[in-house]
Amino acid sequence: MTVPLPPLPPTADDAYRPGGRSLADLVDREHRALLGLAAQVTDAGLEPARRREVLDVLTAAVSRHLSAEEQYLFPAARAAVPESAELVDREIEADAALLTALKGLSGPDDPGLADVAERVRRHVGRVAALVTPLREVASDAELIRLGNRWEIAEEAAPTRPHPGTPATPPWNKIVEPAVGVLDKVRDVVTGRRTRLADLERPRDL
Repeated sequence: MTVPLPPLPPTADDAYRPGGRSLADLVDREHRALLGLAAQVTDAGLEPARRREVLDVLTAAVSRHLSAEEQYLFPAARAAVPESAELVDREIEADAALLTALKGLSGPDDPGLADVAERVRRHVGRVAALVTPLREVASDAELIRLGNRWEIAEEAAPTRPHPGTPATPPWNKIVEPAVGVLDKVRDVVTGRRTRLADLERPRDL
């Protein structure tokens, strides 16, 4: 075992392949979605109301993504690829800066929006440098099991930026779900859109 995960069932062997999606594939897919949202939110032709909705979804997507990343991708990279530890430390700092920049936006016309979009783009490039070597050393089963935990973590994650919360286990696995509950209550009360699919449905539904 090269990455820190709970043990497999006693009947499992080297050929065991759990169901689910690989963490590497999930990260790649989400990165493409984040890049698309960053491009949309900085489109000068986008009407203000629509930009507000896209910004809400981008903010929620980034918040969920970084939470899962810090809970599972970073610890796995540290354990499986020890030479990546310095990159992980730098990325944790960059994640906090991105969340701070998101939290500081006053609205869809804030001039800091371009900076947020650029931070998202830089994030995607940097994290790819962590995922590539992890994919090379971790087994398919390990990556799928990490992917399963990633998806569970995202479901419980905050949907708003909280740059002051713990960024490393075990405390982030305790604090972030609790903060996420409060965020989701606020989202329901305000009718805030938080997922890509929400952008595709009419506002009056």
